[in-house]
Amino acid sequence: MMKSMKLGSRLLLIAIFTSLAQAKVMTWMVDGVKRQAIVIAPSKTTASGKTPVVLSFHGHGDNMENFSGVEIETYWPEAIVVYPQGLPSSRDGSNRSDGLDGWQIRAGQYSDRDLKLVDAILADLRSKYHVDDARVYSTGFSNGAIFSFLLWAERPKVFAAFAPVAGRIDASVHLGEPKPLLQIAGTQDGNIPFEDQKSAMEAARNENGATGPGQSCGKGCLLYPSTKGAPVMTVIHGGGHEYPIGTSQMIVKFFKDHPLAQ
Repeated sequence: MMKSMKLGSRLLLIAIFTSLAQAKVMTWMVDGVKRQAIVIAPSKTTASGKTPVVLSFHGHGDNMENFSGVEIETYWPEAIVVYPQGLPSSRDGSNRSDGLDGWQIRAGQYSDRDLKLVDAILADLRSKYHVDDARVYSTGFSNGAIFSFLLWAERPKVFAAFAPVAGRIDASVHLGEPKPLLQIAGTQDGNIPFEDQKSAMEAARNENGATGPGQSCGKGCLLYPSTKGAPVMTVIHGGGHEYPIGTSQMIVKFFKDHPLAQ
């Protein structure tokens, strides 16, 4: 299951984070609305001096503090890791809200508030750090994974690769440009049907020209080479709607192996 951090107070957790020199809560105004993210600066430098960026989006009803427990920064200390906070949204993709925080899943929903947030985050990071534009990545869980697929469709030239966990592609979303993909799915997922996640894998393989037989890359793992330089790696486990142990390490390795094609 996904790791969670159980503390009695959000303020206490923020205080712990801010005691670490490389972590802080940053804010942006997007269409007059205050948006936030936990931003963890690199604790090491790369040989090039340029800094990779990983955006990691929580699921519907979760928050940035809890989801930061996946600890991507532990496995890529040279990267800036960003855990944005969603806003009240709906699971069905409508413009209504069920009061739980999450992300848009199609273009135009909520006036593209979350696409605009990503633009604002990256613009701000580029003003503060020597960002490696060949190594900007998106990952997310559940609703955050669905949003990552939307970023693939709407911001393909910005991101080098994607790693959705327990996610699907909204019917309105068309990928449109080959991108390396790591997708992790559980056959017993009770929130997002496995068949929907499998359809997303197939759409990615078709877009990427990765339609040949897969090569084994570990337990439940298949790597599909691409004729377009954008391989697809799928990891299928027997569990449910979860972020399996070892997922963050796997995501970081995949991202490191796939910079933006120049």
